Amino acid sequence: MESQKHVDVRDARPAASKDFPAYVYIKNFRYPKGIQMAINFTINFDAQLLRRLKNEPIMEVTRGEFGGRVWIWRLIDLFDRQRIRATLFVPGRIRELYPLSLKEAALRGHPLENLTWDKTIPADPETEREHIRKATSVLERISGRRPVGTRSGHKLSLLKSEGYIYTSSTAVPDDMPGYISDDGGETYMLCFPSHHVLNDTMHSSFGWFGSTNAGNRMAEPGKVYEIWLSAFRQFYKMGGYMNFILHDFESGRASRIAMLDRLMTEMKRFPGVWFPTCEEFARYCLNRFPPPPDRRNPRS
Repeated sequence: MESQKHVDVRDARPAASKDFPAYVYIKNFRYPKGIQMAINFTINFDAQLLRRLKNEPIMEVTRGEFGGRVWIWRLIDLFDRQRIRATLFVPGRIRELYPLSLKEAALRGHPLENLTWDKTIPADPETEREHIRKATSVLERISGRRPVGTRSGHKLSLLKSEGYIYTSSTAVPDDMPGYISDDGGETYMLCFPSHHVLNDTMHSSFGWFGSTNAGNRMAEPGKVYEIWLSAFRQFYKMGGYMNFILHDFESGRASRIAMLDRLMTEMKRFPGVWFPTCEEFARYCLNRFPPPPDRRNPRS
């Protein structure tokens, strides 16, 4: 039987925004034997790329530069010490700026996935396809592995045609993996949801770029630790899922590295906590809980 939570959310759908994507829940989701919950630690390695393109204030650009040159290395070292493979979502153009850190991350086993070409989504479909292909190509060349996941606003049909198997988004009405469609059910793709509370920028910036959260304020790392650990304990009881979104220019700071180290150490004390890469988790979900058929390609 489906949980009451899922029934209630579905009843509320007619009142949702017309732009809200269609979402198909995975019924009777279950983890492998011995696993209580899964946690994806992800890094948006964009080094403030969009702010650079918009010629924003030098302090914002400098923060991104520090993230790309220094703090990303601290994050990679942290995950290596904890023996957790993070998933890095990377704009293709970051290869032009920080190729050494990308190559090193891949060599250490942290997969590189698509975060657009340059943090923009072209309106023209063919230009958009070109952006997807360029980003895919440069990430494959530098890592030796073809990206299969994305965190972007690209059209799912274009992504799927280029071999992508999952996406990650905050614009979904659940906290467990499911299938998302942006074209009325013509195309479905596995989606790993997240929430702004698990996004480091929501706790470390005044009015984060384009944020609709008027109360967005800087939080002391110890407070963020309490928030994230409290959420973890509840998700653990529920047999749930967490998708952390970290940034090179935020979580690479010394005090935040220490907080993350402490958080991961505490999480690993709990039996049955799985820290897969996003691709590993995606292939598990796709193998055991197949997607609904695409209308344009019923056999997909």
